[in-house]
Amino acid sequence: MTRDEIFSKVQAVLVDALAVDEEDVTPTATLTGDLGAESIDFLDIVFKIEQAFGIKIAQGELFPDGSAQSSFVKDGKVLPEGIARLRERLPHVDFSTFEKDPSVTKVGSLFTVDSIVTFVERKLAGK
Repeated sequence: MTRDEIFSKVQAVLVDALAVDEEDVTPTATLTGDLGAESIDFLDIVFKIEQAFGIKIAQGELFPDGSAQSSFVKDGKVLPEGIARLRERLPHVDFSTFEKDPSVTKVGSLFTVDSIVTFVERKLAGK
């Protein structure tokens, strides 16, 4: 399956799950900021991705599962060791912008349409 084919399926999933217009689901669109996803939507997205691609996604594999340790956060910022831990657990996410301002409130902006496409691409390749 090509990256474009994966994108098309992910786009359809997000249009359905979030009731957004297809043209709003661009590679750089963030799930929370641009597409209005809320925490409950993440469960639905995972389920629909599993169905669309015939894959199984473990809890915390696509999105953080809330098990972040408070020792990785200080003064509302994710510490470098916390970012390293997230990077290990979520290799499909681009942390480059987040590292410049690792505010806990900006964690949601890490999850873009492209990060989901990359996740599915890796999952299908058996990585």
